[in-house]
Amino acid sequence: MRKTLKIQYQSLEKLKNQILIHGDKLPIFVFLNSNNFNDIQSSKFTNNNYDFIAALGSINNIITNDTEGFSKLKAFDSNNKDWLFGYFTYDLKNEVENLSSKNSDNIKFPALHFFVPKYVIYCINNEVFLEYLPEISDNSEIENLINKIQNTEISTNYKHNKIEISPKLTKEKYLETITNLNKHIQRGDIYEVNFCQEFYGKGKINPIYTYLKLNNISPTPFSCYGKFSNKYLISASPERFIKKEGNKIISQPIKGTIKRGNNAKEDNELINTLKNDKKERAENTMIVDLVRNDLSRTAKKGSVKVDELCGIYSFEQVHQMISTISSEIKPGVNYIDIIKNAFPMGSMTGAPKVIAMKIIEKYEDTKRGLYSGAIGYITPDKDFDFNVIIRSMLYDLETEHLSFMVGGAITNLSVPANEYDECMLKAKAMIKALNNC
Repeated sequence: MRKTLKIQYQSLEKLKNQILIHGDKLPIFVFLNSNNFNDIQSSKFTNNNYDFIAALGSINNIITNDTEGFSKLKAFDSNNKDWLFGYFTYDLKNEVENLSSKNSDNIKFPALHFFVPKYVIYCINNEVFLEYLPEISDNSEIENLINKIQNTEISTNYKHNKIEISPKLTKEKYLETITNLNKHIQRGDIYEVNFCQEFYGKGKINPIYTYLKLNNISPTPFSCYGKFSNKYLISASPERFIKKEGNKIISQPIKGTIKRGNNAKEDNELINTLKNDKKERAENTMIVDLVRNDLSRTAKKGSVKVDELCGIYSFEQVHQMISTISSEIKPGVNYIDIIKNAFPMGSMTGAPKVIAMKIIEKYEDTKRGLYSGAIGYITPDKDFDFNVIIRSMLYDLETEHLSFMVGGAITNLSVPANEYDECMLKAKAMIKALNNC
């Protein structure tokens, strides 16, 4: 049974950065950051439980590359009735459906990695708490840990050499691919498909300061920094995949993006443009129907509902169209099966889901891996919250290979050149963070 200790501080923002920099010295570390959104200001958009939550170190973990990730996680969970932090890669789709992945992968995150943390630090209503296991850490060790965190120095002038970022697809090839995907839609193979392209580079970066830079440029409610040995996740995700709180499940797909304006007047005009865009609303509505179907597999009859359809929310870089779907869990359902039945998230696949994933595999030339997977936490009470890993960089410190992917939903109303521009808009913050660290 964990004990809880309150941590005193003078500056919450400074303490967050100190936890980040101290945690980054450990082999395994996850920091989930809501960036004071707590969540987006709407009564229909469920709040994050924590202003931030961090998992420092590991006392037990499960790593799998095979096709039994979800079942092995169940067994691991039954033997570890504690906090769990970790991720699901997109390629666990091959376990959920009869699919395969043969595209190239230069980062090679394991398919699934969850761990029981040595320490959990979180913030609720500006109060910071540390949870620890007294049989592992005595009072002097905890006191030493807090002192180390509070005395951690934060560099303000870290720089690295500029990394040359290259697209794996030429613009011409991207436009040609969108045209081919539109032909699938016109034939009736699919209604919508999420197509993504990779950008990559080689070079030495400091992952933690790259994250701090990215988070400053693009603060989002599902931001994350993850270190798993020599592999890193640097994420500015604005999207929640799925959350469980008690008997309630919510999923909040994003479909629909437009740039921010240069002033309030232009911003409002762009919000109205997005709100009334037939293509964007069609994208969002199709995915809402898909998510409703996914949640219905583990829901009480008649409990699946759309709490908000096509709401518009503003972030530092973009305006987004977000819907909220909820359900109540039917008796006897294992919580891991709730995640499995909704995985991978509809916003990153398309409709019909299985056919869309097959088409994605055919036309994309990079294995998605951690991109468009999910990272988050599971509480000792078996509540959970997971984001969608988008607007995110993946980095291998050993090979110095950096990769990120961006994409969007393709429908019968898609204009190839506009889809390319949307990809570049989504890539903007990550490229800026890499160029200015």
